Amino acid sequence: MNDNHAGSAGDADYELLVVGSANADLVVGVERRPAAGETVLGSDLAVHPGGKGGNQAVAAARLGARTALLARVGDDAHGTLLLDAQRAAGVDTAGVLVGGAPTGVALITVDPSGDNSIVVSPGANARLTPEDIRAAGPVLAAARVVSSQLEIPLETVAEVVRALRPGARFVLNPSPPAPLPAEVLAACDPLVVNEHEARVILGEDAGGAPEDWARGLLALGPRSVVITLGAEGALTADGSAESPVRVPSPKVDAVDTTGAGDAFTAALGWRLGLGEDLPSAAAYAVRVGAAAVTRKGAQASYPTASELPAAAPEVPSP
Repeated sequence: MNDNHAGSAGDADYELLVVGSANADLVVGVERRPAAGETVLGSDLAVHPGGKGGNQAVAAARLGARTALLARVGDDAHGTLLLDAQRAAGVDTAGVLVGGAPTGVALITVDPSGDNSIVVSPGANARLTPEDIRAAGPVLAAARVVSSQLEIPLETVAEVVRALRPGARFVLNPSPPAPLPAEVLAACDPLVVNEHEARVILGEDAGGAPEDWARGLLALGPRSVVITLGAEGALTADGSAESPVRVPSPKVDAVDTTGAGDAFTAALGWRLGLGEDLPSAAAYAVRVGAAAVTRKGAQASYPTASELPAAAPEVPSP
């Protein structure tokens, strides 16, 4: 495989390194999502830069974080689109490999309420290998916080954990959810999940309330857990006497939820790397996620730091 690197790594101390997927999002608006065997007509096709990794990197860079992306894209028009979007946001693309397979694609339908359904063709993302991670040692060594997801191979995520520099913090959003090896779980600080991902990981042991999910997830081995709760904000837990902690979200009118979770996770990782505690970082991140749902698209919806809504009033923990 003849790889091309999209840039050259300097000695930058990255506040956030994202290791993950970069996709072209192919988006169609629909009145309602089709049932099995059904055809519905939709809007004109829109093509946007996306992928959980690409989204997180753009979200963090737009907020002002020194950000790098380690990913793989195809040597094609979609790959060019993704690289251009990263650079425009200020992301260091030294770690982006080009070639080996077509750029990944996400097929997205969005209904009038803003809810979405997504099918992902991984393409080049599935070819981001443990060997690629080992070869990217200088990039990983320069990262204060490393964030990853599961739109790349799990064995590659495990290699990221092994390659972390001493003192670096690892943030994982296990999406799409899959069984995680103990060494990956033990490195997560935090493990970031939404309600669906929490229920899939916990199975019949999920319990009825987010506080129960948090305790169940902590029992699996991560150092801390954050559960995103949509309009209700988020919940953080680290096993301390004060946790779990509810973090309320500002009230906004949701237009499109695509990529909002990625913006949340990126902001969370960045703020943790700046030294904030978990509830404070989550309180900042819910403001970023709330801003993102008020605009259409994923990366196009991400705010700058000056565009964030005011924090929601504090509520006492239950």
